Amino acid sequence: MKVRKVKESIRKLGKKSDGRMAEFSFYAPEATEVYLAGEFNNWDTHALPMKKNRDGTWEKRIKLSSGCHEYKLIMDGFWVQDIPEANGVPNPFGTLNNIIVVE
Repeated sequence: MKVRKVKESIRKLGKKSDGRMAEFSFYAPEATEVYLAGEFNNWDTHALPMKKNRDGTWEKRIKLSSGCHEYKLIMDGFWVQDIPEANGVPNPFGTLNNIIVVE
């Protein structure tokens, strides 16, 4: 399966909160299930399911602290290795982890 695009955005939370809402979305209409995993959830591959919209875009919003966070997507039981428009860093397994920076 080929993921066609990815979008990440950071939104400020209220003044009383410490952190930001990070919104992850990508277009994969043929997928039946997608999860978000990263350093922020100890790479748990089933803790953060993403929701599919009618147009085939999968979305998930989570609160993240400031800093650089590594993550990957799991689509239909497989790690997604190549996501266009996402920044990546090498991992110990010879592939790339995606990164999102929260300021």
